[in-house]
Amino acid sequence: MPTYEITTEDVEYLRHGDKKLTARLYKPKGNGPFPAVIDLHGGAWTSGDLTGTQGLDETLAKNGFVVASLEFRHNADGYPTSLIDINFAIRWLKAHARDLKVDPHRVGSGGASSGGHLAMLAAMRPNDQRYASAPLPAGSPSVDASVQAVAMSWPVINPLSRYRNAQKAAKLPNPPAFSIGMKEKHDLYWKTEAAMTEGNPMLMLERGEKVRMPPALWVQGRPDIVHDYHDDDSTFPGNEPERFISNYRNAGGDIEIVYIDNEKRQSSASYEPVTAFFKKHLA
Repeated sequence: MPTYEITTEDVEYLRHGDKKLTARLYKPKGNGPFPAVIDLHGGAWTSGDLTGTQGLDETLAKNGFVVASLEFRHNADGYPTSLIDINFAIRWLKAHARDLKVDPHRVGSGGASSGGHLAMLAAMRPNDQRYASAPLPAGSPSVDASVQAVAMSWPVINPLSRYRNAQKAAKLPNPPAFSIGMKEKHDLYWKTEAAMTEGNPMLMLERGEKVRMPPALWVQGRPDIVHDYHDDDSTFPGNEPERFISNYRNAGGDIEIVYIDNEKRQSSASYEPVTAFFKKHLA
């Protein structure tokens, strides 16, 4: 596969009042049309920005993908505002496919940590009336927010179990750094445990919700007590990654998991499996 020269461009894809949302586009030079990936940053739904995805996005673009790294509403804007913006961005990308040199039938999504959760949730519910509530401009092509593949890097797939796990960890004699303030972050974005239960890919599968299940990848660092832990409220014997893999496969979905050294998360160790996965499912 050739390595492409790439360009980077920031474009406004959506506006809420005077608040404009930017997509940072990483584009391979060439005529295309190229497959595309929507990438979502992490930050416990309360922090982070589109610069946090740069390493992976440049890697994907050099391998022939157009990548859109998104700004989206989060923090006190609360659930489900992030999903409204992401759903819109997928449709926006498809509607502008010709200008962006994108093949609208080969679009995937991905994200790290809370961004991985958002990528999977948006992929499972592309036609949710709440998520799809921001209309494209009049005269736009008729497109939906479905994606053909999802690559998650150490996702917070179960917001409710992470909320409770972090609170337990915060009470330890030497609490781990991630647990300090985590309850407040969840409360700020999710507001209630009911919302954490509703917008929850793990529990959606366990309650038998009818969802889309595109081919998926989970890249997980080890050791990683933030994302690779056991939910004490579940009877499943393994940790959360294994539990989700089991649920996804039992529901008929195709998913693979790759474990890497947690110290090498922001490196080719995590970028290469994601690139290979998207080449397999979008190329």
